[in-house]
Amino acid sequence: MSCILLKYVTLSLFRRNISQTSFNAINIKNGASWWIHQKSNTRSFHYNINKFFLEYFRPKNVDIRTYSVPLNASYVSIKDESRELMAVWPDILRDLTTANRHNDMPDVTKWLAKVLQYNVPGGGKHRALMVVQAYRSFVPPDQLTEDNLRSARILGWCTELLQAFFLVSDDIEDHATMRRNQPCWYLCNGIGLTAINDSIMIEMCLYELLKKYFKTKECYLDLIEQFLSATFKTEMGQCLDLLSTNFGNKPNLLFFTMDRYNSLVKYKTAYYTFVLPVTLAMSFAGIKDPEMYRQAKTILLEMGHLFQVRDDYLDCYGDVKSIGKVGTDISEGKCSWLITVALQRATPEQRKVLEECYGDSDPEKINRVKQLYQEIGISNTFAIYEEETHNLLNTHIQQISRGLPHDFFLKTLNRACSKIGRKD
Repeated sequence: MSCILLKYVTLSLFRRNISQTSFNAINIKNGASWWIHQKSNTRSFHYNINKFFLEYFRPKNVDIRTYSVPLNASYVSIKDESRELMAVWPDILRDLTTANRHNDMPDVTKWLAKVLQYNVPGGGKHRALMVVQAYRSFVPPDQLTEDNLRSARILGWCTELLQAFFLVSDDIEDHATMRRNQPCWYLCNGIGLTAINDSIMIEMCLYELLKKYFKTKECYLDLIEQFLSATFKTEMGQCLDLLSTNFGNKPNLLFFTMDRYNSLVKYKTAYYTFVLPVTLAMSFAGIKDPEMYRQAKTILLEMGHLFQVRDDYLDCYGDVKSIGKVGTDISEGKCSWLITVALQRATPEQRKVLEECYGDSDPEKINRVKQLYQEIGISNTFAIYEEETHNLLNTHIQQISRGLPHDFFLKTLNRACSKIGRKD
């Protein structure tokens, strides 16, 4: 038979506590046929084998281990799933702006269509993709019908609407200029603070979609409660962020502690970026076991923390074209991971420099902060933190039980938190 192993499966040298088929796979040390999809991030190991070969052949140049994978599992690459998501978007836009809705306000529906098209589909769709991939992982194959997958994609777009609502509001509060390689919405054509109303309309659109497509489903109330809970947590985290920056004035660096940073990341980022998409998929899949939700939440909050630390690092060192925005954490005086670690390690003289320069938009002072980061060794510290956190998360994922799909969490970790740090 011909066997294909996804690279994430090779990370799992343990037996998962779920129903599946186990078989012996061969990891050829020399001359293995590794290949990569040219148009996706999918890396696979392909080798032609048969049952006799697997059970009895033991040459010296191979390392034979027992892997546990579902042989009939369906896998869709991120690029293909992203294409499927985009195929649903025109229908969602039409549902929200036409279909005999608000015929007495044609100007408003036309404006709403413009607001949605500019702010929602242009990002990486990480949250929507996570919803669909999680749903695929949590349900048996016979439930992966076209109707169910379409509903999962619509649920994914609801998370993207929530994200757009947050971003439009956040850009106004932070006086940002660029988002996703284009001007922030409030800066377009003199829109200004009118964008506040636009952001609220975006948020309400997600509840319109939930009502249209999930009202008759058993999970409807759970979905609404999860969105409301995640929104409240995120807004509390945003408030902590604003308080930390002294509402755009010179920040008090005495408040920049690691405990404060951890709380900020947990509430502002981790809940709605990682916990929400997965628990939405679990609810839609009909999962009710509280222990499954508890274990998933623990792993996802850890991922969310790594994701935000990585984002903070890219804000300072990332390429503008790659991250889609201009890094402003230093000029805005944000409570980021970099400044928090720097304050822990700074000498009294270095701390004086940070107190003078951090939170100032003067390019010379921004460069002085970056120079001080270099002196303290922030890049190397990040690389070590990233490596250790990846290893810790891999260990924690291997320890989860109750039927939670290890492969999904491993793929999510490697996709959303791919390693970028380099040790000196």
